[in-house]
Amino acid sequence: MTASSSAPLVDTFGRQVTYLRMSVTDRCDLRCTYCMAEAMTFLPKKELLTLEELEFVASAFVKRGVRKIRITGGEPLVRKGIMSLFNQLGQMLGGGLEELTLTTNATQLSQHADDLAKAGVRRVNVSLDTLNSARFSEIARRDQLGQVLDGVHAAKAAGLKVKINTVALKHQNSEEIPDIISWAHEQGHDVSLIEVMPLGETGEDRFDQYIPLDLVQQKLETQWTLEPEEKSDPLAGPSRYFRIRETGGRVGFITPLTNNFCAGCNRVRITCTGRIYMCLGQNNHIDLRTPLRESSDPASALDEALDAALFAKPERHDFSIRTPGQSPAVARHMSVTGG
Repeated sequence: MTASSSAPLVDTFGRQVTYLRMSVTDRCDLRCTYCMAEAMTFLPKKELLTLEELEFVASAFVKRGVRKIRITGGEPLVRKGIMSLFNQLGQMLGGGLEELTLTTNATQLSQHADDLAKAGVRRVNVSLDTLNSARFSEIARRDQLGQVLDGVHAAKAAGLKVKINTVALKHQNSEEIPDIISWAHEQGHDVSLIEVMPLGETGEDRFDQYIPLDLVQQKLETQWTLEPEEKSDPLAGPSRYFRIRETGGRVGFITPLTNNFCAGCNRVRITCTGRIYMCLGQNNHIDLRTPLRESSDPASALDEALDAALFAKPERHDFSIRTPGQSPAVARHMSVTGG
């Protein structure tokens, strides 16, 4: 099956979608306190898009101008048979798709790094919020730092470019951030720092976790020289990058709360159940699973759904963390949407 339209995906604000974040599972082997509750209820398998359906959706997006696909979760590498999807998507590289990548917690990465490289993946983002074992167990609610570090080393050995994603947590890791950056730069990895986002009930108060990244940057600038870089990659995410003169590495700041970056949004997100969310911080979505499974012409039905989604894409998100006990901006967890 092939999609029937090749028209670019442009929203009502003139922004073209060239970047698809596609979740393949809501499951994860960690329970990070800013992302998930300890006692999560996961979706039954029948509600998830099959790997073949995910491939079909991805091909429709590529035909309509998407040049970068990031596979997400939950934790994408816990999905059974996931390498078959990477292998199929890898065959699209050079045929419109320019980059295939993933975000992972790296607990399973040592098993898959070589195969990911063979499939055409060149870069991976690894979520890592501390290098301290006790603190890792506290944040992730699991004692798996060793597996994560093994995965990072395996990715580097396989020739994959690694970027470390660190969520800044006011009382848990904010003092450790310079050490994380130093370690990452010594290993040849870039770092992106991320503000906590109010998605889903996790059993934690986001007000107690949230620290504005402008405060983190100010502290880093007392230790290092941060030189701003111009954004040269049109497929790059919302990080504002700086080169640290003393380490030679790069650090990025993803600031959805203190420095809204929606004006340049070039992405949409698909959940593992086939919902397309046009904005991480909004509840509006379009169902893709029904046209895929019930239409006599799924390619055309999918195109119509994509057109409807782009028409409904909002101008910006509604994230805010202003008071203790504030309810999340949206009820769904980050792991459900795929980040």
